[in-house]
Amino acid sequence: MPTTHVATEIASQPDCWTEAATLAGTVAHRLPREGERVAVVGCGTSWFVAMAYAALRERSGHGETDAFAGSEFPTGRRYDRVVAISRSGTTTEVVDLLAALDGTPATLLTAVEDSPAADAADQVVGMPFADEESVVQTRFATSALALLRAHLGEDLAAATEDCRAALELEVDGLLDVDQCTFLGRGWTVGLASEAALKTREAAQFWAESYPAMDYRHGPVSIAQPGRLVWAFGEVPDGLADEVASTGARFVHHDLDPMAALVVAQRFAVALAERRGLDPDHPRSLTRSVVLG
Repeated sequence: MPTTHVATEIASQPDCWTEAATLAGTVAHRLPREGERVAVVGCGTSWFVAMAYAALRERSGHGETDAFAGSEFPTGRRYDRVVAISRSGTTTEVVDLLAALDGTPATLLTAVEDSPAADAADQVVGMPFADEESVVQTRFATSALALLRAHLGEDLAAATEDCRAALELEVDGLLDVDQCTFLGRGWTVGLASEAALKTREAAQFWAESYPAMDYRHGPVSIAQPGRLVWAFGEVPDGLADEVASTGARFVHHDLDPMAALVVAQRFAVALAERRGLDPDHPRSLTRSVVLG
């Protein structure tokens, strides 16, 4: 049975994704219309969700879509809409950006509808069912992405079933390692970045992330016995064999990539517990970064 908030929140994701997919149909008028030029912004985990959504939206033909960390939004560039993602609605960079937009419609995805970011946005999509007690984000991030995928026309039934399977997969056999590199392609580059962040946050563990095709342009040099190379989504031809030749262990789950991220979340929490850490309260972190 889950013993931490984050473990409970991870386990709740199939139900959250189902609720998010249903919600997508009722809030479609608040989300980007097909053909709009869109910027998606967030900080930390929310930025990585933005990266995944931006790649999916362009791939689906819905329109040009860029993703930015909240602090790096190019204010001189014109967009038809800005979509901001913030669990708490209090993140300084997101609040400041929304307040500074000059006439560009802005939609906020958040777990907290009564917040400074909500006050500054034109449209708010509230997801209180995905809010979290843990500092570490898991279900809000994936539920926001589930909602956005559903809005693009995806049927998430199979992904949700894959998520249930991900909750049952064994992760203990992955814990005796000293480093992990996560890889992705297309929309899963954002998921790889998020998996690495979860591992660093929860377990204070050395984890990196790269586009899978770029991995062999240098980062493969750190692969060796006792390390993991963990891929999401499509795996480039020959990569698994090349990793095996280094002595590192190649990890890939034949699941919807968002469900595969759930396995990585569980890995991060299990690794934290193995190391005697509290994954609900990582050192130096708070639920929201509010700058003075």
